[in-house]
Amino acid sequence: MSTSISRGSRRPARVRAAAGSAVLAVSLALTACTGLPAPPAPSEPSAATTAGTNSPPATASPTGNAPAPDAAGGIPQLVENLAPSVVTIFTEGGLGSGVVYSEDGLILTNEHVVRGNTTVEVGFADGQRVEGTVRATDPVTDLALVQANRTGLPKPTYQNSLPRVGEGALVLGSPLGFENTATAGIISGLHRSIPGSASNSLSLVDLIQTDAPISPGNSGGAVINMRGEIIGISEAYIPPSAGAVSLGFAIPAATAVQVAEELLADGTAEHAYLGLTPGELTPQIADQLGIDATTGVVVLSVDGDGPAGRAGIRPGDVLESMEGAELNAPEKLLAELRNRNPGDTVGFKVRRDDQTLDIKADLIDRPTE
Repeated sequence: MSTSISRGSRRPARVRAAAGSAVLAVSLALTACTGLPAPPAPSEPSAATTAGTNSPPATASPTGNAPAPDAAGGIPQLVENLAPSVVTIFTEGGLGSGVVYSEDGLILTNEHVVRGNTTVEVGFADGQRVEGTVRATDPVTDLALVQANRTGLPKPTYQNSLPRVGEGALVLGSPLGFENTATAGIISGLHRSIPGSASNSLSLVDLIQTDAPISPGNSGGAVINMRGEIIGISEAYIPPSAGAVSLGFAIPAATAVQVAEELLADGTAEHAYLGLTPGELTPQIADQLGIDATTGVVVLSVDGDGPAGRAGIRPGDVLESMEGAELNAPEKLLAELRNRNPGDTVGFKVRRDDQTLDIKADLIDRPTE
C-alpha cells in the first residue's frame, strides 16, 4: 500500500517510512506557497497588482455540512468580520496566508511560508500591500511572526481551548493565490499526527483536523469557529490524489499563541529535547532486533551528550511507552514531547533484547542549530 500525504511547500519533498511489509510514501507539500512568481512592487501597475488591489469581497465555498453559526448574519457575516484580520504573504518563492496578531502590524503565519526570506510583502483584504519584516521563526512548530508596516489592524480573538469534534469551522486564506477565500466544514478530529512525517518534520503532530477545504496558499491562514474566534492556523492537507476527501490540518490556536509569545519575548521558543532519532517499528526491524514486540518506537540513533544518551538509551532500543502513554509511532513520541517542558523528568519503558527496562531521562531545551 502506498499513501501520498501532502503538506504544502514550495517544492514537495518525498519521504519514505516502512509500514509493516509495505512502504508508506509520504509526499509533504506544505499548504503554503503556491509557487507563483513574486508580485511586482505596489508602485508598478500590472495585472497582478491590480488584481490584488481590486480583489472582490471574500467568497465562501461551503461544503454543505457546516453547522449554523452563532453570530447574527450567518457565515457571510463571520467572513466579513474576520476578512480584515487575514492577510496574504507574498515571497520570492510564492505566497501564503497570515493572521493579525496585534494591532501594530504583527502577523502570525507558518515558518515555511517565510522560510529563506527576511522581508516579504503583506496584502490586506482592502487591497493595500505593505512591506513586512520576518521578526522571528520557530521551525519546530512551523510558526513565524512578521512585522507589517501598518498599524490599526483588527486583532481577532484567539481561542485558548480546543474546539469540539463536530463543531463548525471556516478556513480563511489565499488558496492558490485566490485572496480572501473562505471554505466551510466541521472539526473532524483532535490531536492528529500525520503518519510518516517524523522523518521529515517535527511540526506535523498534535494537530486539529477539519474537512473545511485547505489548499496550497492557505498555510498560515485562519481556522475559525462559528463565534468568529481563531481556533487554528492552517498547516497541511492530504490531497485528493492520495484518495483523501477534505482532510486538512491546523495548529491549535493555544499552541500558536504560546509560541508567538515566546518568540516575542526573546526571538526563540523553548521545546523539550530528548536527543534521539525515532523510527517506526516494523515486523522486519523487530525480527532483526530479535524481539517479539509489535508496537513501539525504535531508536535509530542517539545523541550521546543528550538526555537519552545520558540516561542510557541506546540505538536499537524500542521505546514502548512514555509516562504510561503507549508509543505506537514516532509521531506519537513527538506529540508527547510537545506537551513536556525542558527540565521535566520523564520515564520510559524500553525493550532491549529480551529485557524490559525502566529508564528516566531529564529533558533539556532543544539546542539551536
